[in-house]
Order: sequence, then C-alpha cells, then structure tokens
Amino acid sequence: MKKKVHYTYNYLLSPTHPVTIALVGIGGTGSQVLTCLARVSYALQGLGHPGLHVVAYDPDEVTETNIGRQLFSPSELGLNKAVALVTRVNRFFGTAWEARAKLYEKKDISANITISCVDNTKSRLGISEALKGERMCRDDTRPVYWIDFGNTTNTGQVVIGTIGEVTQPKAEEFSTVSKMKTITEMFDLKKVKEKDSGPSCSLAEALGKQDLFINSTLAQHGCALLWKMMTTGMVDNQGLYLNLETTKVNPIKL
Repeated sequence: MKKKVHYTYNYLLSPTHPVTIALVGIGGTGSQVLTCLARVSYALQGLGHPGLHVVAYDPDEVTETNIGRQLFSPSELGLNKAVALVTRVNRFFGTAWEARAKLYEKKDISANITISCVDNTKSRLGISEALKGERMCRDDTRPVYWIDFGNTTNTGQVVIGTIGEVTQPKAEEFSTVSKMKTITEMFDLKKVKEKDSGPSCSLAEALGKQDLFINSTLAQHGCALLWKMMTTGMVDNQGLYLNLETTKVNPIKL
C-alpha cells in the first residue's frame, strides 16, 4: 500500500507576497503560536520565501492571571492581548503584522491559513460556518487551510484541515490526499459540553485547569507541522495528539 501524503497548496510555497494568516485567540496557546509564527516567517525569508503576514484577533485584555502561563508581562496589564503581543513581535522581528482587538467574524475570512487557538466549541463552530462561505479568488486571500489547536489540563491536539479540496500533483510513489478533515468534520463538537472554559480568578486556579507547559509544547509541535508544510511541500499526517502526563505524541495519519 502506498504511503498517503498531502502536497501543500502550490501557491503557498512560492507566493508573490507573504502568505496570509488569521490567528484567532491570543491566550495560552495563541500567544505561544504567534511567537512561533514569527520565527517561521523569519526563517522562511532566510530561504528566499516572502514569509508570513499575520492578523491576530482577540477582544480580551491582559490580566494578572495571564502572566506566567501566557506570554505577557506585568508591564502589559490592561492592554489588549492581540495589540500587546503583535506590537512586541513587530518590534523584535521588524514585521508589520496587524492586531484586531475584537472577535473574529465571518467578514474577516480573507487569509490563506486560519489558525484557531480558542477555548470553546462555539468559536470553532463559528469559524467552521464562516469558512464554508464563498471563496475568494485572489491567491493572497483564498482560504486554503484551517489549523486548530485545542487542549485540556495536560493533553491536547492539533488538526490541520483543508477548506474544500487542494489539487494534488500526480505521484507514482505516494497516494495523494486532496481533502483533509477539519476539526469540526473530524469530531461532532455540537455534542461537546462546555466546562471550565471561563476566566480563572488566579494563576493558581488557571494552572489547575491547564498545565504550565501544555500550551507552549502544543504550539511548538503544531508550528513544526506548518514549517514542514512550507519547507518540504508535503505532510504525511494532518496533526497530532499530545499527552504531557505520559510524554507521548501520536500523529493523526491521513
């Protein structure tokens, strides 16, 4: 049996301008992912690629509970999360990324890759519905992939899905997969009961809900997959399951 692979949407490998990314949620995982994306973009530019252009969305402000578990400092208390971190990344890497101090809406669907780092199923279902809409014709605004990060106290998963089908080249050596299921196609999130997704009153309470390193570990593994997609032009799995308690990472095969 031939090995299953998915070839990255060709335009993303040699675009005429930076690949557009909408990052939804700049909290525990999102703050870590944004920093990883900056490293990915800088490294891609070193390889002759235009890199990434990220627009980050989050309506929340930095609180004392966030400091330590999320990538915020005491000097950023009261600032909008997206504005605080995007400003820092722009100064550090010389990028011109954008921050939106608001919820992500259907009208915002204009990026090649949507990355969700949200803590509730309602937001994921909203993104799913928005991505089912009319496709953009321009290469820089056409939605192609949806990457979702999700976690519990010490476990998590990353799922890379395609928005529709991605045309695959002919390959004698591999069996190509044009359609990868999104998080909402892989699991029936309407049956998931929301619990413990609200804000915590203290850092101790927050750490009781989520391990100190679950977000950063998940972000590293997920962005490593994106890096592989962008540099090798293909992947043989569409995500992963992470368990910090057992220190195991299992791929989600195509």
